Amino acid sequence: MAKKVSENKTGFPKETWLKWYKDMLLWRRLEEKAGMMYTMGKIRGFCHLYIGQEALVAGACSAIRPDDNMITAYRNHIHPLGKGMQSKYMMAELYGKATGCSNGNGGSMHMFSSELRFWGGHGIVGGQIPLGAGLAFADKFNGSDRVTLCYMGDGAVRQGSFHETFNLAMLWKLPVIFIIENNKYAMGTSVERTSNVTDLYKLGLSYEMPSEAVDGMRADTFHDAISRAAHRARSGEGPTLIEALTYRYKGHSMSDPQKYRTKEEVEEYKDKDPILHALSVLQSNNWITESELDAIDHEVKTEVEEAVDFAESSPYPDPSALFDYVYSEPNYPFIKTH
Repeated sequence: MAKKVSENKTGFPKETWLKWYKDMLLWRRLEEKAGMMYTMGKIRGFCHLYIGQEALVAGACSAIRPDDNMITAYRNHIHPLGKGMQSKYMMAELYGKATGCSNGNGGSMHMFSSELRFWGGHGIVGGQIPLGAGLAFADKFNGSDRVTLCYMGDGAVRQGSFHETFNLAMLWKLPVIFIIENNKYAMGTSVERTSNVTDLYKLGLSYEMPSEAVDGMRADTFHDAISRAAHRARSGEGPTLIEALTYRYKGHSMSDPQKYRTKEEVEEYKDKDPILHALSVLQSNNWITESELDAIDHEVKTEVEEAVDFAESSPYPDPSALFDYVYSEPNYPFIKTH
């Protein structure tokens, strides 16, 4: 029996918890279906699932404005959904279809939506970190009070660009929130095997950047951390580093046999599941009934099926599209455009 949690104790009303629960459940089911479609050969290339880490998007997106920027690495299916993308466009991109959010050009690793101010989806480890600072620099230069959320994995902090970016972000007081998604493993290598600094938030302290570690398995605690950092950024106080302590239940990618960790370790983290936590809050406060839960399950299942049907029925890009978006101008004299 879950312990009684009052509204005052959670700090958030029923509507917020309900949205977190519905969103995270939908995202979980979409990625479970994506994993299934991958094994069937419907989705090709690489496929990095976010299962277990959903609170990092749910909590963040409830704490920022729709016009704020977001950028991340290649484990990026859920981030654009948090920013408001319809699930069918994400699924179509996984299939490599022309109706996908990147017109079928990006696939699993390169989701993108300029309309939603979601700037990728980047396949180069750490490549998005200076780009995130660049987005924040542009907003500051243009007098906007937008903030940028720049996600990265725990392995990306070993890149030189991480430290170069932190130096300039603090020097110029850029409105950027750096988020380390510390799921304990960079591919199959644990944090402990790559550095004597295992509390990754401490990496920001040498730049005198406000830094903290946060429970990334709970949408509410992560929302609070992002809210604090966003207020600091909009006030002109510069960047923040948040180490989100989270866990991925699946392998690094679909081809990962996961021999570097035990089943017991995975099960231990599943006890902290962000979806189950949101559900326990709803149930312990008597904010939801079994019939309402059944209705949500049906709604989620229907949306997942419709997303797959949309992807299945959508066309592949025309072969001629291979040459689109390569150059900003198509009429260079050394390029044949016929």
